[in-house]
Amino acid sequence: MFDIRQATRDDLPAIVGLLADDDLGSAREDTGTPLNPGYLTAFEAIARDPNQLLVVADDHGAVVGCLQITFIPGLSRKGAWRGQIESVRVASQRRSAGIGRVLIEWAIAKCRDRGCGSAQLTSDKSRARAHAFYARLGFVASHEGMKLKL
Repeated sequence: MFDIRQATRDDLPAIVGLLADDDLGSAREDTGTPLNPGYLTAFEAIARDPNQLLVVADDHGAVVGCLQITFIPGLSRKGAWRGQIESVRVASQRRSAGIGRVLIEWAIAKCRDRGCGSAQLTSDKSRARAHAFYARLGFVASHEGMKLKL
């Protein structure tokens, strides 16, 4: 079906396209060419950081999904690490085909492999279908998250 592999610089246009491929993303991402240099700067920082993992779902050379995991050390829960899963996207024409489930299950396994005590994620409150999807995979809306735009 597809492979999950670490993203490369060449994947950036496809990843940005996935991030922009919905109502929320279309208003905040820049899919113009040349690619906004902020994306390359961010990619390079992610690639250098051993506690960051950016992956794509690759279907015979076509990027059909992506996600990022940040491995976070913490003192609470006896020093347990957490895996923060973000930027989960599946190409619109490939949604509901199991790609998202496989990506999230892969990410959970990666968090376990790294010794994390939990995997967590955030999702915009307007994404009701995404919330139901995450609940089916065992995630529980146990906390209220807040953000401050800077």
